[in-house]
Amino acid sequence: MGSLYSEHRTWLHSVPAGVKLWVLALVGAGLFFTDRVEVLLPSTVLCLAMFVSLGRATLGARKLLVALAVSCALVVGFHAVMQHPMLGVTSAMRLLSTALMGVALTLTTRYTALLDVFESWLWPLRTLGFRVDRLALMLALMLRFVEHFFVLWQRLDDAHRVRTGRSGGWRLLAPLTIQMLQAANRVADTLELRLGK
Repeated sequence: MGSLYSEHRTWLHSVPAGVKLWVLALVGAGLFFTDRVEVLLPSTVLCLAMFVSLGRATLGARKLLVALAVSCALVVGFHAVMQHPMLGVTSAMRLLSTALMGVALTLTTRYTALLDVFESWLWPLRTLGFRVDRLALMLALMLRFVEHFFVLWQRLDDAHRVRTGRSGGWRLLAPLTIQMLQAANRVADTLELRLGK
């Protein structure tokens, strides 16, 4: 599967995967416990500054950022039409902050590092009889497929743009769905061979 991970080293690459996951979880959850603009605005600015500081490592996610900007604009527009403009602004700031942190994590953290973190966090469940390695693998694969979705969408959109000169938009839904199902089937077959039924 394709990956957004950037080989261009940044300061965030040297931060342990566990620390990045904790920050994402705590800050991301914390943003939903407040509606105060004076709290959400600085958070959004800090997340933007953090993302910009990654420099060339963010080039692979440029199309994803465009989609994020459009999503934020739609959120603000919808709530403005519903006569709740400030709710739209705060919702967009939450979305932007958490998405930027998530993309930054993906750009600067290898899949294997995430798998190791999940295994260490889930370790206490061994005493209850759970297969921690498989639970960790499921969590890591979930994150990997989300990343793969955006990578695949970007490739299909680039190919469509080369052929037609226009963005693929909704026309990519069918081929994207087919390729995602094919990828899931290949991963399932591989896991069955390696891990057994």
